[in-house]
Amino acid sequence: MSTKAQRTTAYIIETVAPVFSKHGYIGTSMSDLTEATGLTKGALYGNFENKEALALAAFEYNSKCLLEILDEKLSTPGTSLEKLFALTKFYRSYDILTIEIGGCPILNVGVDARHNNKFLTAAVSETIRTIEGKIALVLENGVNNNELHLPVTPLQFAKQLYTMLQGAVAMFTMTQDRKYLMNTVAYLELLMKNELQK
Repeated sequence: MSTKAQRTTAYIIETVAPVFSKHGYIGTSMSDLTEATGLTKGALYGNFENKEALALAAFEYNSKCLLEILDEKLSTPGTSLEKLFALTKFYRSYDILTIEIGGCPILNVGVDARHNNKFLTAAVSETIRTIEGKIALVLENGVNNNELHLPVTPLQFAKQLYTMLQGAVAMFTMTQDRKYLMNTVAYLELLMKNELQK
C-alpha cells in the first residue's frame, strides 16, 4: 500500500506531465504547475528537488505510458507483419492519445529540450532507442521465423520506419492535418507488404 507522500508524488507527476509536454520545459512556469496541481510551490519542491527533476519525472511518466501501448501493439497475436500493422494502425490515430498527454512526448520534449536541458535530451534519446529496439526485435523474429525478408538489418529498417512515423507526427503537430498521419501510414503499410513479405 502506498503512503500519502507516494500518492502525492504520483498525483503531481500525472497532473504536470501534460503541462510540460504541451508548454515545454522553458515555457512551463511554476505558477502553471501550482495552478494545475492546486498545490503550493513549497509542496511541489517538498516532493521534487527542482523544476528540472519534476520535468524529467513528467517525461518518464509520459514515455512509460507510450511504451506500454507500443508493447501492447507489438505483442499482438499473429505474424510479425501483423504486429507491425498493429503499430502503424496505432499511429494512424496517434493524435487521439497525444491529446490526453499534451502532445507527442518524443517530439515535444525532444525539440524543446535539445538546447536547454541535457537530462531531458538524454532521456528522449534513450526512449527513441528503446522504441527502435522493440520494432527491430519484431523484424528480427520475423526474419528468424522465415516470415519476412529484409533488404537491410532489422535495426536499420526499424530506424527508418520510426523516422517516417515521427515525421508524420511532426507534420501533423505543425499543421493539424491528419492526412499526414493517414497517408504516411498507408504508404508504410504498402511498403512493408511489398518489401518485407516473403
